[in-house]
Amino acid sequence: MSGAENMALDHALLRRARMTGETVLRVYAWRQPTVSLGRNQAARGAYNELLAAEMGIAFVRRPTGGRAVLHWHEVTYSVTAPLHGRVGESYAATNRLLVSALRRLGVSAELALGGETALPLSDAPCFDQAVAGEVVCDGRKLVGSAQWRERDATMQHGSILIDDDQWMLSQLASRQCSASERRVTLRELLGHAPTAAEVASALRATLDEAAEPLVLDSATGDAAAQLMTHYESDAWTWRL
Repeated sequence: MSGAENMALDHALLRRARMTGETVLRVYAWRQPTVSLGRNQAARGAYNELLAAEMGIAFVRRPTGGRAVLHWHEVTYSVTAPLHGRVGESYAATNRLLVSALRRLGVSAELALGGETALPLSDAPCFDQAVAGEVVCDGRKLVGSAQWRERDATMQHGSILIDDDQWMLSQLASRQCSASERRVTLRELLGHAPTAAEVASALRATLDEAAEPLVLDSATGDAAAQLMTHYESDAWTWRL
């Protein structure tokens, strides 16, 4: 799917969670290399759009917060759920699920302890720094995640690095960014690059075996189609 299609479907699933009370874990890849910008991240003038076009890289703005992520050699997940308790509790629960799934793959993942609980808004890449509660391995960031709450439902987006192409964000940035050694990839940790399907299978196996695959209903499909205009709009993508 395109960036706009992915964001529209996740947003539609968020609304579905509010209506049905059901939680959905979605794992997916992208049609082309795409930079997703955080909901409140400043973007106007921050990136060389001409160079991005030459490199075949698209842009989309997520409904969730956080900093920019390049989606290509990675696996993206989204969790949409009704809100029970505090937002931080659902964030922690999802990240514990990720740790369990990654350990099933053979990665000694863990949750980052101490430090900042959120990154300050910046045009620096998401993977340049881990905050408390994020998924790391040997102190290096493996999964970047962000949340958003809409009334009584939440959405969490995240990116699990298979290979490291996040350096391309620094090439696109109008402001010089230093290279980071604070991230790590599944290829580096496992000695090979697992497929997106393998990562998805590990996540599925970590869930309750009784969990059923989601078959999209027509109402969710219609809602996603209606939201496409919003996520395709430059007024949304470059609004800050």
